[in-house]
Amino acid sequence: MSAKRIIACLDVKDGRTVKGVNFVNFRDAGDPAEMGAEYCRQGADELVFLDIAATHEGRKTFADLVKKVAANVTIPFTVGGGIYELCDVEKLLSAGANKVSINSAALRRPELIDEIAKQFGSQTVTCAIDGNFENGKWICYVSGGHVATDKELFTWAKEAESRGAGAILFTSMTHDGVKQGFPCEALAQLHDTVRIPIIASGGAGSMQHFADAFTVGKADAALGASVFHFGEVEIPTLKKYLTEKGIAVSL
Repeated sequence: MSAKRIIACLDVKDGRTVKGVNFVNFRDAGDPAEMGAEYCRQGADELVFLDIAATHEGRKTFADLVKKVAANVTIPFTVGGGIYELCDVEKLLSAGANKVSINSAALRRPELIDEIAKQFGSQTVTCAIDGNFENGKWICYVSGGHVATDKELFTWAKEAESRGAGAILFTSMTHDGVKQGFPCEALAQLHDTVRIPIIASGGAGSMQHFADAFTVGKADAALGASVFHFGEVEIPTLKKYLTEKGIAVSL
């Protein structure tokens, strides 16, 4: 059985790491470069950097800040936000990213997934999906959770896979920052819908929540932000806990 991955996420706004609840009410969490280096030391398996305001503000991701963070990390590094075309991907990979995460641009022009996968390989492109549970189904949102689309989570995930996405990063807006657990039922359905890795995001509040994401939700990786940023869960302790639960992780 392949090891489950623990991913630390830096939501970046105005050059600082922030964390909100349900995609609003952000508070400062620290310097992205310093935090990236610290998560490396703690044993995170991957680091995700999301420029959460780039698309909503109609601009590109700050490549200089990406370069600064990349200089401090030795683990796989994914960058998302403000990616619209192949040259944006090339710029971020040149700045030190190993992968890119695309969300709004892919929903607006799905062919972008095909183009990135063809040019740089499927392993380079993660399709991020921000979903909100409303009227009995998961609706996909764009522009940092500001705008609803007519796309439904599972249909879109399947299409993204068919176009060459190497992984799905599913963030539940309903669960984001609430710390009541990941959306395990939706995660399990995603696992049964596609064959590519599923990354759980939104809802981590305890070590048990990570265990549930892996066992009940069948996720391949689980992402944490505020629980790591504010010291509520420490990655070495979490990995020890998961190991004791019989869940394979890299130590």
